[in-house]
Amino acid sequence: MYRKFGKTNEMVSVLGFGCMRLPIIGSDPTNIDEDKAISMVRHAIDAGVNYVDTAYPYHGTGFTHGGASEPFVGKALKDGYREKVKLATKLPSWLIKTRADMDRYLNEQLERLQTDSIDFYLVHSLNAGVWPVLKEAGISEFLNQALKDGRIKYAGFSFHDEKELFKEIVDYYDWSFCQIQYNYLDEGYQAGKEGLEYAAKRDLGIVIMEPLRGGNIVNLPQEAKAVIDRADIKRTPAEWGLRWVWNHPEVSVVLSGMTTMDQVTENIKVAQEAQANSLTPKEMGIINEVKKIFTERIKVNCTACSYCMPCPAGINIPMCFSTYNDHWVFDATPAAKQRYGIVSKVSSPASKCIECGKCESHCPQGIAIREELKNVKQLFE
Repeated sequence: MYRKFGKTNEMVSVLGFGCMRLPIIGSDPTNIDEDKAISMVRHAIDAGVNYVDTAYPYHGTGFTHGGASEPFVGKALKDGYREKVKLATKLPSWLIKTRADMDRYLNEQLERLQTDSIDFYLVHSLNAGVWPVLKEAGISEFLNQALKDGRIKYAGFSFHDEKELFKEIVDYYDWSFCQIQYNYLDEGYQAGKEGLEYAAKRDLGIVIMEPLRGGNIVNLPQEAKAVIDRADIKRTPAEWGLRWVWNHPEVSVVLSGMTTMDQVTENIKVAQEAQANSLTPKEMGIINEVKKIFTERIKVNCTACSYCMPCPAGINIPMCFSTYNDHWVFDATPAAKQRYGIVSKVSSPASKCIECGKCESHCPQGIAIREELKNVKQLFE
């Protein structure tokens, strides 16, 4: 269940607990169901998971201030659990303008997490917009100082942009690890397989986010279900997706944003059994067939990360795109339109978009959200 984490020589669990999609009470993302979530996190740690991931804005209402995830993690890791894990969190790169900003946010995060040191500290969501600003502000000097004074143990980055920029960033600093989006639908997307192999050749530990594409590759259309039913070994769609990622020997950790104890239990079971290079040619062929079915049907490349939220006009953008994709993926059944009607009663419909573009400035997938919302409106309204 463990793999060497690149040049760090640390052994990390192949399954990491991602604290971006914890169970909540009601619809307020800041209102984490702490009893349920703490039980889930500690159950995972007791079962061998030793990588816990969070970030400054997770479970918040925007990107200009801290969310509820980091303070929750600090609470969940009390009673001796902090000593059992490698803790990862991220510098909010989009808020950085000066070298002093970097120290201010890191020190704030240490307080929020109730810890003296962060094991794996990432520069969050690097792209062509923030990267030049960070270089000018002195990101290398900051990381060197934070490593020297012990506030962080290893420096890394997470990435959402094109692979050529990814290679530039990998070569810019002596990183210990990186985090990229990777799943069987996104093999050629952003850093992709080429970036995965590039980082591995430089002995970086590699953390994978969105292994199930925000849950989108868990709900299979009937045509795809028929394909996996042909397999000799019966597996759930989630297990197929996770095993495909773990099949890559370059991968160190796969982050899963688990929201129920059942998901925790299933993911731990799969992690204990999954090995690199273990899928047979027949099984890889099955996944490729499912991939082809999906790519022909999915219209909007949304992972429901909610970086686009909150919307000033009150639109639940991820839910709009989820229902829109469901319409096309699941054979245009009435269910998607009915679901959209329910969503529109508790939040604004797509037609209320004021085209401010705020959402697009934070979208890791680079989706033309304003144009896609027009498509949602045309289909459902």
